[in-house]
Amino acid sequence: MPTHGSLTKAGKVRGQTPKVEGKVRVSRNPRVKSKRSFKTRIVLNRTVGQKWDKIVRTR
Repeated sequence: MPTHGSLTKAGKVRGQTPKVEGKVRVSRNPRVKSKRSFKTRIVLNRTVGQKWDKIVRTR
């Protein structure tokens, strides 16, 4: 099978890119997450998904 480009150039860009250390991420308290989901679902009466404003749904 023919290849698209030579294999000697494989990984060229990744090798030239400077290494950047990742951030230390701290997850939220589960209580805060539950409070936010309650507010979104019950108080604001939104449905799950990205198109919540397009769908009219009653609970």
